[in-house]
Amino acid sequence: MTTLNVRVAAVEQVTELVKHFTLVQQNGQPLPRFSGGSHVVVSMNINGRNHRNPYSLMGSPDNTESYHISVRRQEQSRGGSVYMHDQVTVGSELQITYPVNLFAISKLAHKHILVAGGIGITPFMSQIADLNRLGQHYELHYAYRSPEHGAFVEQLREMCGDRLHCYVESEGQRMSFQQLLSQQPLGTHVYTCGPDAMVKTLLLTARDMGWPESHLHSEQFSAPPIGDAFVISLAQSGIDLEVPGDMSMLEAMEEAGLEPPFLCRGGACGRCELEVLACDGALMHNDHYLSDAEKTAGNKIMPCVSRASCQKLVLNI
Repeated sequence: MTTLNVRVAAVEQVTELVKHFTLVQQNGQPLPRFSGGSHVVVSMNINGRNHRNPYSLMGSPDNTESYHISVRRQEQSRGGSVYMHDQVTVGSELQITYPVNLFAISKLAHKHILVAGGIGITPFMSQIADLNRLGQHYELHYAYRSPEHGAFVEQLREMCGDRLHCYVESEGQRMSFQQLLSQQPLGTHVYTCGPDAMVKTLLLTARDMGWPESHLHSEQFSAPPIGDAFVISLAQSGIDLEVPGDMSMLEAMEEAGLEPPFLCRGGACGRCELEVLACDGALMHNDHYLSDAEKTAGNKIMPCVSRASCQKLVLNI
């Protein structure tokens, strides 16, 4: 996949757990244009192993002089968020992919309801810039743990005005999805990003209320979990590869010199989907793409975030 060479131009500690990075192209040229909701995948060399993590672009799509991403330090990180927090400083050089948008604003919507939880606010920053530029009707509902964890609240107040609604858990403020979704006019689309439980509950509530599936949009990037080592057998290539406990199947294939396709690396887009031909154990699905029925059937897997509890998994690649 074609990449861009960037340099870190600025680093800001936004909250105790969130750092904001400004990236510019190393050759001084403008960066490629993008649309609100886009993300890039950042490559990091950690102890000789290449990690690739997706991060939402936060700046205005009109500004191609720099890209902006924010990284939350994860308590159980495989190393990516810790590396970004502890090792990446002003002047650090990184490689990123070209922007991809899996969370675009619908051009057909009459109104947009944006629902963010915690670090899930990041993709909405560029969406709001687009919505403001286009003069679209929208609301932002932003839930976070406590005042000190409310990343970018002051900036959002400037961008959104009275369209911003904050819910601070430590102050007993809770968002009612039922109430929020019941008050919307026809043609409203809802967008959500944040903790898994929040996103699933909102989508389930909307479906139970009869919202059309085409009006529901979500973005969730999962990190590959740590597990037991196992072997993948690549049927077309005739190669057997060991997948260590702290490496995804996608990463193991890349380490072996293969170039499997990907877009998000977070179990959201389906681009890396592979057919399962055989498994002498159980598949462990961690993606947000396959349906429950497809996961139960056991003939598909997303190698970016899912793995298996087995001795050998045979894939059609």
